Amino acid sequence: MRIFRNVALISLIGSALIIIGACTYFNYQISPVSSDDSLKVVVIEEGSISDIANTLKDNNLIRDVSMFKVYIKLTGKSNLKASTYELSESMGVEKIVDILANGNSYNPDEIRITFKEGINMRHIAELISENTNNTEEDVYNLLKNDDYLDELVDTYWFISDDIKSNKIYYSLEGYLYPNTYAFANKDVSVKEIFKKMLDQMEIELSKYKEDIENNELSVHELLTLASIVELEGASSSDRNGVAGVFYNRLDSGMTLGSDVTTYYAIKVDMSERDLTRAELDDCNNYNTRCSTFTGLPVGPICNPSNASIEAVLHPTTHEFYYFVADKNKKTYFTKTYNEHLSMVSKLKDEGLFYEY
Repeated sequence: MRIFRNVALISLIGSALIIIGACTYFNYQISPVSSDDSLKVVVIEEGSISDIANTLKDNNLIRDVSMFKVYIKLTGKSNLKASTYELSESMGVEKIVDILANGNSYNPDEIRITFKEGINMRHIAELISENTNNTEEDVYNLLKNDDYLDELVDTYWFISDDIKSNKIYYSLEGYLYPNTYAFANKDVSVKEIFKKMLDQMEIELSKYKEDIENNELSVHELLTLASIVELEGASSSDRNGVAGVFYNRLDSGMTLGSDVTTYYAIKVDMSERDLTRAELDDCNNYNTRCSTFTGLPVGPICNPSNASIEAVLHPTTHEFYYFVADKNKKTYFTKTYNEHLSMVSKLKDEGLFYEY
């Protein structure tokens, strides 16, 4: 009797191991082929599940044709639609089958444009010119179209007549949310592009609407300050602290003393070259390094990220008026200019000073 029980136990364990092994093998075979998430354009023709499986295998999108067919059998998802798809090796069988079951309206003429955080209108115009059938001049002309700007003021709660000031270089600077956007083809108009970016900015700002309404600064001023924090704080791990420095300077009547505003005023990127003394001292509506300049620039100097918008809405409260970040993005805050210079000198001696 004991021998029978032992045989039964061994048989049970063996069966369990076989099941576990089979499940492990199956899960592996339907897992992603690799971590490569680059998209491949794959045409799925009308045909049998075997035909579809072979096409996917030929494109290295699945590991095993038989296991693909087993998955279809188990899930009942056999109604896979013929079309052109963008698929990657990192998707795995489950995701690929879901995509094929849903079908799509693949557009071979679709274009995607990535507008990175912190870029200004000059670079936005360049990207639009490079990726569509519009010119940079088309972008600038729309930005100066009063009827169009009035329409935007009437449409979006966060846009005011501030954007129409003749002192502002580019009316929508700071209002176009940085992201990757898809468009039907290169014939997309500048208006369509701006609408997508403005609609996304509305979505993002609406998350903070209560905070915005309770802030003493207008939306235009908040975006202006956020744009400065975006560029000044890009090398910093503490944007809220950086925002706190600028609030302290505003409250005390000091100049913001921001290099990035000076470069924007001259329409030169910081990576291009150093500015001349005359350019540094040129007092205009953007250059906050000018000794007589107090308050904020007339408008934003780039299109800020959520991180910078959040930083100006929730700045760190402290007593510092200066900051510098090292190569590791660690930020050092100081109260006086002499303390600031000493900190910069110390970081240079240690080889940690961050150069733009």
